[in-house]
Amino acid sequence: MNLLLDTSTFLWYVSADKRLPAKARDLIAAAENDVWLSVVSVWEVIVKSELKRLQLPAPAWSYVMAQRERHAVASLALEESALTYLAKLPSVHRDPFDRMLVCQALAMDLAIVTNDPLIDRYPVRTIW
Repeated sequence: MNLLLDTSTFLWYVSADKRLPAKARDLIAAAENDVWLSVVSVWEVIVKSELKRLQLPAPAWSYVMAQRERHAVASLALEESALTYLAKLPSVHRDPFDRMLVCQALAMDLAIVTNDPLIDRYPVRTIW
């Protein structure tokens, strides 16, 4: 299975946060699954950290890179082809980071691991 972690899911996974359900944790940890973190999520972490809306134990960039490597989470670049989905998305979510994750999931046929109920309203597979 190909999984795209939303930003909160990634942060909860790498910090062993109890808010992440066991089902999601097990799927992320399963060796047979390909797990991705979008550069969009890296951008979101950096922005929220700079705005003091997210506290991390290290500078945002180095923390995310170290945790991605430690947990064998691949980096997903933002390709232009994913942007073609943006104009087709219904206006159910105002968060531009989440909207781009939906576009990437659609373009790459990925399931998004998320607890965001608004993402369920898009034509994309979700896991929680």
